[in-house]
Amino acid sequence: MRVLIVSGIWPPDVGGPASHAPEVAEFLQARGHEVEVLTTAASEPAPRPYPVHWVPRRLPAAGRYARGAMLAARAARRAEVVYSTGMIGRTRVGALLGRAPRVVKLTGDPAYERALRYGLTTLPLDAFQRLRGARIDALKAVRSLAMSGARLYVCPSESLRRIASGWGLVSADRLRVLPNPVAVPELGDREELRRRHGFSGPTLVAAGRLVPQKALGVALEALRECEGVALVLAGDGPERARLEALAQGLPVRFLGAQPRETVFELLAAADAVLLSSTWENFPHALVEGLAAGTPVIATEAGGVTEIVEDGVNGLLVPPQDPAVLAGAIRRFLADETLRARLRTAAVGSVARYAPERIYEQLESLLLEAAR
Repeated sequence: MRVLIVSGIWPPDVGGPASHAPEVAEFLQARGHEVEVLTTAASEPAPRPYPVHWVPRRLPAAGRYARGAMLAARAARRAEVVYSTGMIGRTRVGALLGRAPRVVKLTGDPAYERALRYGLTTLPLDAFQRLRGARIDALKAVRSLAMSGARLYVCPSESLRRIASGWGLVSADRLRVLPNPVAVPELGDREELRRRHGFSGPTLVAAGRLVPQKALGVALEALRECEGVALVLAGDGPERARLEALAQGLPVRFLGAQPRETVFELLAAADAVLLSSTWENFPHALVEGLAAGTPVIATEAGGVTEIVEDGVNGLLVPPQDPAVLAGAIRRFLADETLRARLRTAAVGSVARYAPERIYEQLESLLLEAAR
């Protein structure tokens, strides 16, 4: 099978798609399939054992779109199936011109993400689905146009599948739930990791893109009520300057984008992984933290509740409530028995996300679409 994988981000970028896309490429190539990749990047990606075509982010928006669609069309002509985790509109144009079937991985709602960026809503994702208005309806129409026409849609969580089923794109049988896999590299001793990364005293880690839906302002407000607790943020994004201003006077470190191996080390060294989002599809940082043996403190947002069981492998709180989040942090750090119980359960709670199992299922879906 000849596969074109399209991803909006790629290492050294931080985030779920930047980890997922190269893992899929390596798995499929090892299984004897021919793989090409298309992505966007600030500079030329490091060489891989398969072609990686890239669109420079320095291009203006129209130029990025045109070049992305052109490169997608060229590669799609050689492919039997296109697997798109990002650049959805450009991929649709390219696959149409290249006459190749698509499998689209849904990582969220593009209409919602644009509405947040343009300041059109502050609602959680599920409430946004009911929101109406000329500009909102236009964003939803663009979403449907870009998303339509795929053979299959892969949703990492049942939460997102339920939401996507209301978009009117396809029949329910073409929306498939397939969680993201997680594999932990060899990390070594936790205390050594804490020394290496300068952790002293209670330390929480949050990893991922610094974007509005992560609601990290809520996390910073909660931290003000937790004396002696430090927060390390691994990731970059449009919210960074605003968050740095909010964090003045707090024990918060902004590390920027980090290699995946470093992110794993930070998660493993933390007392807990912190997530304050208003909505999540399938939060990689939580699964990776649990797989590294670290409990989580998170909001009950979308697919989080499919990963975290309150009081078993982490603590869950309602979104957008700094006081309750602060209370959960204080409770976690004050109760040694609770911390030990959650840490003991962490690794086993995500064993079902073993890469071999998940990627074999994805391979079957791609073969189904190619036929």
